[in-house]
Amino acid sequence: MRADREALARCRLQQAEESLSSARLLLDHLDCRAAVNRAYYTMFYGVLALLAAGGRGTSKHSGAIALFDSDFVRKGIFRSDLSAWLHQTFDLRLQADYGEMFQVKPKKALTAIARAEQFLSAVRTELEARFGRREES
Repeated sequence: MRADREALARCRLQQAEESLSSARLLLDHLDCRAAVNRAYYTMFYGVLALLAAGGRGTSKHSGAIALFDSDFVRKGIFRSDLSAWLHQTFDLRLQADYGEMFQVKPKKALTAIARAEQFLSAVRTELEARFGRREES
């Protein structure tokens, strides 16, 4: 069971890494709307990795964010500013993806990516504490 949770958590972590890489490339090409989308998904997949590690999960964004807050932030495992960044980036992603006439400025996209990087770093640290450092092949 632990091996299954670890495998799923590592898979979700890989998805987060890929999303972060995509966000950086998109920003390099000034595709700020898509960069924000990928920055948010970096965080979302990071949350899913944490939930998988604990044997929990949800496919709904609001459910994942709520579980992150209750299982990790309120218990002091993660700082509250990481929760605020997750909520803010989720809202920005919704505006960018669905808002009419909404433009994402490069500075906002850069901020979202920087926050996603820090968020993912904290997720990696927590997963390493639970499962140990993964050997690269």
